[in-house]
Amino acid sequence: MKELTILGDYDQGSLTHRELNAALAQLPNGIRGRWVGTNTPDARRTADADALWVAPGTPYRDDAAVYAAITSARTSGQPFLGTCGGFQYAVVEFARHVAGIPDGEHAESAPSANRLVVDRLTCSLVGEERRVTAIPGTRLYGLCGGAPFVGFHWCNYGVSPAFVDRLTGSGLRISATADDAGVEAVEIPDHPFFLATLFQPQVGALAGQSLHPVLRGFLEAI
Repeated sequence: MKELTILGDYDQGSLTHRELNAALAQLPNGIRGRWVGTNTPDARRTADADALWVAPGTPYRDDAAVYAAITSARTSGQPFLGTCGGFQYAVVEFARHVAGIPDGEHAESAPSANRLVVDRLTCSLVGEERRVTAIPGTRLYGLCGGAPFVGFHWCNYGVSPAFVDRLTGSGLRISATADDAGVEAVEIPDHPFFLATLFQPQVGALAGQSLHPVLRGFLEAI
């Protein structure tokens, strides 16, 4: 049995967490999903899992544990998916450890910082849908195709345009965009599977929809 760790602070009141659980109910035989709270001892042992999904819900109870788990997945080749908050933290982690921005910050947790790699969006996307377009040649394009698709959001933060060139010049690849949201997905091309999305691909599972292509691709990589 392969284990998928969902790193995040589960909240039954969160729609997107309930959607995530509904998606987990569709996992194929042989893969088991398990929530791990960010402030628990197991949050420091995510490398033991076969794959890591950093869930929505920021700020986390232990931000340092989340960043450490992302670093481990990025450097070890562990299949990684980050959605919403997981996307935002993956971008900050890459900025700090690869793109040469050690003081890169997230505006939610450090609003007065000088180098906000993840900053407040021009408009709130809490409960909003946007048409997401994958970029040709990316992993996301291979999974979702070239036709724009609807992405559900529950967020106020995204990649700051001021740092896009620095991030992409250091190897982070933008794989989707959308109006108002800007960068919708990023990936690391030479990693077995490292993909993070601002939109939340698990949404729809509660209504009985089949797994989003992003989730199917992630599971196939485990």
